[in-house]
Amino acid sequence: MRVKETEMGDPLPQRCEIVSWHAVHAMARKLAHQVIDSGFRPEIIVAIGRGGLVPGRILSDLLGQMDLTSFKIEHYHHATKLRAARVRYPLAADVAGRRVLLVDDVADSGETFAIALEHLASHGAPAAVKSAVLHYKTVSPYRPDFYARQVRNWRWIIYPWAVAEDVGSCLRAMQPPPADAAQAAQRLAEAHGIRLPRNLLADLLAIIRAAP
Repeated sequence: MRVKETEMGDPLPQRCEIVSWHAVHAMARKLAHQVIDSGFRPEIIVAIGRGGLVPGRILSDLLGQMDLTSFKIEHYHHATKLRAARVRYPLAADVAGRRVLLVDDVADSGETFAIALEHLASHGAPAAVKSAVLHYKTVSPYRPDFYARQVRNWRWIIYPWAVAEDVGSCLRAMQPPPADAAQAAQRLAEAHGIRLPRNLLADLLAIIRAAP
């Protein structure tokens, strides 16, 4: 991942994209069709937390596969990459001899999937493993089996379940702090090309100001 820090210490990259809930569900539907059309029939869906939790749950619904579990890999803190990815909360299920669909939100650096596949193998040898993501960034050395969108021009993708985390970290770093939601909206648009409702930005600012 390539993050360009601004002169004000802004933790968000300059190129960002906000993804809506509607777009997430549309991409998940596309993934479900790809899985079905491929002939792969997963016996268990394993979501990589935290990013893969929502896509995994939607795919569980669309594919009619209720056997859904997860484990957590820590890789990024807000939009800043940690020094090394690691499994924080391990997988509790036995996947030996089972067809596994491994789900995450995005394939970016490839490190997450490298660790995830190794972690899966430590819980019994699966009969087969296929991977699915909403976004596949072509800079990634790992190419998922299923992906809804291909991203050729790298940008930081902000999913609807991470707006407060990603944008909130950016607002906290702004110096001087934005006086109100209108000023926050203007600066986010100018620096990152992202636009959010004023009421959401007002909520984020209120949360930041109330924090100890």
